[in-house]
Amino acid sequence: MLSAPLASVLIVDDEVAQMQALCDSLRATGYRATGFTEPDAALAALANEHFEVLLSDLHMPGRDGISLLQEAMKIDPDIVGIIMTGQGTIDTAIGAMKSGAFDYVLKPFRLNAILPVLARALSVRELRLQNAQLVQSIQVRSAELEAANKQLDAFVHSVSHDLRAPLRGVTGIANILEEDFGDRLDDGGKRLVRAIGAGCGKMAQLIEDMLAFSRLGRQPLATRPVLMNELVDQALAELRPTHEGRAIQVSVGELGTARADPALLKQVLLNLLGNAIKFTGRTEGASVLVGSLPNCAQSITYFVKDNGAGFDMRHAEKLFGVFERLHRQEEFEGTGVGLAIVQQIVQRHGGRVWAEAAVGRGATFYFTLPSP
Repeated sequence: MLSAPLASVLIVDDEVAQMQALCDSLRATGYRATGFTEPDAALAALANEHFEVLLSDLHMPGRDGISLLQEAMKIDPDIVGIIMTGQGTIDTAIGAMKSGAFDYVLKPFRLNAILPVLARALSVRELRLQNAQLVQSIQVRSAELEAANKQLDAFVHSVSHDLRAPLRGVTGIANILEEDFGDRLDDGGKRLVRAIGAGCGKMAQLIEDMLAFSRLGRQPLATRPVLMNELVDQALAELRPTHEGRAIQVSVGELGTARADPALLKQVLLNLLGNAIKFTGRTEGASVLVGSLPNCAQSITYFVKDNGAGFDMRHAEKLFGVFERLHRQEEFEGTGVGLAIVQQIVQRHGGRVWAEAAVGRGATFYFTLPSP
């Protein structure tokens, strides 16, 4: 059984003897070689047949090897061109490579010089084809992902809109019951009305968190150098009403400058600091520390440490999942979206986030950001 040819080579040389000798030599080594002495005839053949390699003389009457290669690449952009030239015109051959030729070989040709060049040309052609397929695959997958994200976005907004309307209705009814009929309700009835209101509030917060998480994937990054201490101060000022009347010590080290989107990074700090304040709610001598660690020149590691409830590290893989919680709702309120938002923002900045903790001994959350 005959084996398939190594490749199809189109040979163009106005010297008949040389063209024929080259065809015979390549055929003997397993190539399918087709030769022409007229460049235009070779182009006509290329329009009807498939060739991987064009092996052309540089100087020919009517059309030189460079213009032949340029026309051939218009017909088949994947064809690889090799120019044959005499010793005295090597500079011209190098110029041909700048015009799209892969390599050149010297005339009079030697088979042991041509074969390695042919093998390299075919390898490069295969890599180009694989790369083109990869790029096309990435483009298709990107288009599919963009379409899926749009569908998901539409779904989230639709669901949130459909949920908000009846939720407002239930909340309104609960308020009317409490305000207009409260004096007719016994203690059990009042407790149930308050439970309805609290449940509606939690559901409303859950919807808002879900929308916030959905929006993060589409929001463009506007990075710039950010003074971290200033951003931490802003976050702490916003969180102050959540722990008024509590004895909690908050310490902030020298944090320097990072490169980030200040609005998104502020959300990271709000979520991490908010968690630290919340989970120290039952701790005497509660403390929160914000600091940074020495790191490589490309990134900086920041941390938020507290001495609160902590968690079991065996469940650490659940920390950054959407709607995942490691504490019961009765112990600490929350929707389980905050840390998922933190991770998404940090990852979009090219960083990573992780945590260390122990039950009853607090937790430390770390995240990295690019250096300015």
